[in-house]
Amino acid sequence: MPKIVDRELYRKELLNKSFELFAEKGYSSVTMREIASGIGVSTGTLYHYFPSKESLFEQLIVYLSYEDTKEEALAELGNPPTLGEKVEQLMNYLSGIEDYMLKNLLITFEFCHQKTRKEIDSNQALQVAGKRYEEALICYLGISDPALAKFVICYIDGLVARRFYQGERISFTEQANVLKDILLVYLEKK
Repeated sequence: MPKIVDRELYRKELLNKSFELFAEKGYSSVTMREIASGIGVSTGTLYHYFPSKESLFEQLIVYLSYEDTKEEALAELGNPPTLGEKVEQLMNYLSGIEDYMLKNLLITFEFCHQKTRKEIDSNQALQVAGKRYEEALICYLGISDPALAKFVICYIDGLVARRFYQGERISFTEQANVLKDILLVYLEKK
């Protein structure tokens, strides 16, 4: 009897496994052959699910944004009653996944480094992932201003990037308090 394979589940497993390879070797340095070998599948199997390394990476970016923003992931944040407490909880959560966030940022930066501004702006995967993160943040913080959500994401990305080369000199707790104060003052004026 032939083996029944849940193709979508298997595709997600391949994406999960490829994340660490991209993070370890970098987007431009790893080949499809190395990815296949590293995740324990044949090159043919990998090409069956992903026609190119770029397609694999783009599907990975969209998949990660979905996984990061699905209900179960957001439930870990709880539902504190005030915006200030929500910001604190969000920053506590992010400090716990800082290594993952840094890897995600670095491989995305490297992928984009290989592209022109026009290619980045028109890349569906990058746009879908960015929008998904913004919508999740709007929902969690209970804000309605998309520009404010983008600001918070930029702040967090910058914080993670800065901690990469400044280390513990940059405190998540301290920055959570600054972000909370900025948001509260901004929203009071609106």
